[in-house]
Amino acid sequence: MSRPTVTLATTAGFCFGVNRAVEMVYRLLGEGKKVCTLGPIIHNPQLVAELAARGVRTLERPEEVLPGETLVIRSHGVEQAVHDRAAALGISIADATCPYVAKIHRIVREASAAGRTVLIAGDAAHQEVLGIRGHCQGPSYVFQTPEELEGLAKEHPALAAEPVTAVAQTTFHAEIWAACQKTLKKVYTNAILFDTICNATAARQEEAAQLAAHSDLMLVIGGRRSSNTAKLRDVCAALCPRTFLIETAAELPAEAVRQAVSIGVAAGASTPAGIIKEVLKTMSEILNTVEGSDAAVTPAEESKAVEAAEAVAEKSFDEMTFEEALEASLNSLNTDQKVRGVVLSVSPTEIQVDIGRKQTGYVSQSEYSSDPSVKLQDEVKVGDELNLIVMRTNDQEGTVMLSKRRFDAIAGWDKVVAAKDSEEILEGVVSEIIKGGLIAVTENVRIFIPASQATLSRGEPLEELKGKKVRFRIIEIGRGRRAIGSIRSVLREERKVLEDKFWEQAEVGQHYNGVVKSLTSYGAFVDLGGVDGMIHISELSWSRVKHPSEVVNVGDTVEVYIKDIDTEKKKISLGFKKAEDNPWEILSRDYPVGTVVKATVVSMTAYGAFARVIPGIDGLIHISQIADRRIEKPQDELSIGQEIECKIIAIDFDRKRVSLSIRALIEEPAGEAVSAEEISVAEADAE
Repeated sequence: MSRPTVTLATTAGFCFGVNRAVEMVYRLLGEGKKVCTLGPIIHNPQLVAELAARGVRTLERPEEVLPGETLVIRSHGVEQAVHDRAAALGISIADATCPYVAKIHRIVREASAAGRTVLIAGDAAHQEVLGIRGHCQGPSYVFQTPEELEGLAKEHPALAAEPVTAVAQTTFHAEIWAACQKTLKKVYTNAILFDTICNATAARQEEAAQLAAHSDLMLVIGGRRSSNTAKLRDVCAALCPRTFLIETAAELPAEAVRQAVSIGVAAGASTPAGIIKEVLKTMSEILNTVEGSDAAVTPAEESKAVEAAEAVAEKSFDEMTFEEALEASLNSLNTDQKVRGVVLSVSPTEIQVDIGRKQTGYVSQSEYSSDPSVKLQDEVKVGDELNLIVMRTNDQEGTVMLSKRRFDAIAGWDKVVAAKDSEEILEGVVSEIIKGGLIAVTENVRIFIPASQATLSRGEPLEELKGKKVRFRIIEIGRGRRAIGSIRSVLREERKVLEDKFWEQAEVGQHYNGVVKSLTSYGAFVDLGGVDGMIHISELSWSRVKHPSEVVNVGDTVEVYIKDIDTEKKKISLGFKKAEDNPWEILSRDYPVGTVVKATVVSMTAYGAFARVIPGIDGLIHISQIADRRIEKPQDELSIGQEIECKIIAIDFDRKRVSLSIRALIEEPAGEAVSAEEISVAEADAE
């Protein structure tokens, strides 16, 4: 196999604004100050977690700032009202708003003060756009496409002739903004346009596009909540179909990397250099596992890529003499190095450990366990020894970030591999739902379970599984610590056991509590515990129903009984209606002939009206029984929905017929009764 080319974009990693914000937080921490940020300082969960481990709190409102804390405004900026509230509360603020964003604030503030309407190209829910709108004193509108821009003019006709100022979110898609500008010039005749897309953003997107056009695999590294990274992914995907957005090296598509001929790597403006380096290193390891090939990234290529990521030339252990390597191992810690630490202190968010070096070690809650509900203070105590792996070192701060979860994952991987051969059933927690399936974590190892293997039958929703414990088998082990599991194989096996047990003892008349599994136009299918039975629509209610959903819903627990069994075809007919709810039984018991009832008129015919006596039973009031005089049609005296008082004058249980009379009540005081002949005529007409 020929060696693939790996090219890292020169613009990968922190932009000026993000770097400025992150450095501001580190500087404040170095000064011994307590720091909190209004929202995550950047859209990178790994760096945010690292800062949280050092005590940096992420807040939603200025009112949450504690006494003595310094509030850092992130590079996205905030509304003017936030600054005003912070000032009123006497909060110490460190404003890290990107200068490019601050410029937009000034533009819209001055434009709206002059009576101009502000149009903003961007994501209305993004903090940067929310901040921009918060500096507008007058009306403002947000759009994302030329079509939405034209729609604004149609929705607000007067807007096209009003003075308008248009700006763009700093990370907005450059090509879409160019198309929007054409629409602005065509539709909004009094518009003033400002090109406010950050130069670094435009350059980053342009370089990524050029790289994607010449690569058969494109990796975009960055946080999934980052607008900048999402735009990069979209730009690359348009030119390179095999484009993957990953947050960390653990998400590298190993098989795609092995099969690639040319690999391009770009990174969002919120992606730390350390993560880029880890991705490149892991990719090198993946390629080195290709047996009998020279496809691995060469030391020179990897070194060059790392230099671009960190702007620092580092000497690898392979290039050192034995004495140099020994000295380095004694004086520095390397990523993935195994260490043993003694617990010095425990807080709800992190563990401080002594690893026998000058650096102080920290283990965050997320790196202690993959279970977010774990409470550190319940798990460990001072003096405990932990096996750990080095994640990152900061020689300037004298700290090292460590992971117990990743150390455990090494041992866990051995167990996963063994489970493949033994077909052992493993148990894990579903941590996330992803495109094409889900991720379950067992023994701190991420197992991919395809959608086709995640449920008992295809098409079932996966979202309900998130956060739940599942049992699965390992069906495939790939290179690069890649494992694929199957929940379905376990569910089918368990269902087969239940099914065999059911058929051994099932017989007509047995009662079960089942769960409604699905509905059709003709009935409801119920899971009896390994076997499905059907309640025909006619068995759902004594009253007529148009669809089973009028009586039951999917997921309902229902009490049913077996009406009929076909053991050869494995079909079960279920009964649901209860005999005591039969309206004819209720009528026989509580409404004998001669009873006066209140009924509701439900329909009309030429020969009379039908009225509902009780749910499930309608009686006929023959036209001769509606009034004490001759009438031409029932509508002369009655209307549908009208509540009337009438008398039951006849019941035929065999033919399920009830005859009613209003006339009988009118004539009763005079001692007149309805003749049997009249009743017979009424019934004949009804027939």
